[in-house]
Amino acid sequence: MITSILRFQFKDGVNEAEIQRVLSIIERTAKAESVAFYSLGRYFGDPQEGFTHAYCVSIPDLASLDRYFREPAHREGDFQFIPLLSKLSQMTVLNDPDPDILAKIAACRNAAVDPEWMALFDRIGLT
Repeated sequence: MITSILRFQFKDGVNEAEIQRVLSIIERTAKAESVAFYSLGRYFGDPQEGFTHAYCVSIPDLASLDRYFREPAHREGDFQFIPLLSKLSQMTVLNDPDPDILAKIAACRNAAVDPEWMALFDRIGLT
């Protein structure tokens, strides 16, 4: 299982209607057939970190991950979601014993995600 956890904070001035619109866009991506389960909502971690929302998505295997990255809704949604953020943090949790799994995940992402899409994350300084 490949589990990705995103913690994020919206930019000042992003209103509640925009936040709800973006959360529905993320949820549309999360409902892709390749997703085993997801959770999306407010984040209740350390307030000092500044994160307000989180998205946790679990994907069963690399083939499913490839399909997830290639979902048109995923790319389209990120172009609506990422520009509204002031802060984004990502972590991955794996239960796969393969010592090369991180390299395989990176190769899968790199094969599916075009340079314009990757630039979104570069602009926000993904941590």
